Amino acid sequence: MKVIEVVAAIIQRDGAYFATQRGYGEFEGMWEFPGGKIEPGESSEDALKREIQEELGIDITIDKFLCTTEYDYPSFHLTMHCYLCSIASGEIELREHKSALWLTSDRLKDVAWLPADKDVIDKLKSL
Repeated sequence: MKVIEVVAAIIQRDGAYFATQRGYGEFEGMWEFPGGKIEPGESSEDALKREIQEELGIDITIDKFLCTTEYDYPSFHLTMHCYLCSIASGEIELREHKSALWLTSDRLKDVAWLPADKDVIDKLKSL
């Protein structure tokens, strides 16, 4: 089975977390934490900063490693490294996503998350 390794930014601000809705592909319409694939020779942190700049047009500060989650989708195995982050500079611009929301921890389950992201929600609720 194909293995994909990605990073995800759990961007926090004023007690809320930033969630994005996929605007393309097999999982269009579902919700996720923004991020993307780690390129060969790239550290997780560098990949995360690059992906967030590409997808949202902002610079982030990586505050703390949160967790690594694994999930078997039908056509691939996903390994996702998740980091708590904050916005360092810039204004969010949705370049790849259909929509976005700031969700407080009591509203995290209000949207249809991708399966791998559901494990991250449970970790956030336990903080």
